[in-house]
Amino acid sequence: MSRLQHTFDELKKRGEAALIPFITAGDPNPQMTLALIRTLAAAGADVIELGVPFSDPMADGPTIQAASERALAAGTTLATVLDIVTQARLELQIPLVLMGYYNPVFRYGVKRFAADAATAGVDGLLLVDLPPEEMAEIKPVTDAVGIPLITLLAPTTPPERMRRLAAAAQGYIYYVSMTGVTGTQAVTPAAIRDTVVQLKTMTQVPVAVGFGITTAAAALEVAEFADAVVVGSALVNIIGKYGTDNGMLEKVGSFTKALKQSCRK
Repeated sequence: MSRLQHTFDELKKRGEAALIPFITAGDPNPQMTLALIRTLAAAGADVIELGVPFSDPMADGPTIQAASERALAAGTTLATVLDIVTQARLELQIPLVLMGYYNPVFRYGVKRFAADAATAGVDGLLLVDLPPEEMAEIKPVTDAVGIPLITLLAPTTPPERMRRLAAAAQGYIYYVSMTGVTGTQAVTPAAIRDTVVQLKTMTQVPVAVGFGITTAAAALEVAEFADAVVVGSALVNIIGKYGTDNGMLEKVGSFTKALKQSCRK
């Protein structure tokens, strides 16, 4: 059983929603990313999404765009991100999912990436600009090494397409709670509840909700009907504001603990 499946199975037994924080790997620098992973895990995170920095992050708002810029300026590459995962695996078993864009994977080499990611201990891959119809080049390769490709669905996804993609989903489904880019609007849980509840009847994998969840109160509302809550920009804002200051890790940890408490329903 994979780390990802084991984690969700255990949370289901306890009646908890998973907390999935997102941070950009390499922000503010690669060394601090490893410390952030430790901090998030210790504060109660169940899965961690590591953003692979990219120069044209089209789905991301100003907050995560700035994080990508800081990470790239610090010399972070896809190889750096895989090295961070390798180091984290020496001490932690928390599932680590890479989230980003296809170009860095393509440039790295799909087969080489899949092999290196599996060796490093990557538990899932989410490529926001690669629709399922265009995954033929990568999916057989990631399937062969046991790395699930996470499916993105959104309020604009037509019902029949949602049903088809949900049935074939791996790892977990990432339901984007609104149209637009990350970090620019607040989620309205009541507006998506029915869709998420319906989506859960179409699939065997957990459904995570992300985009626009910035407070513990919002996390609590979403955790009532979703299997997982994804929080990104709010955490990245803290990292961006405090950088390498001594208090940054403590602030990230405190915020993460509050979020996780809300996920315990």
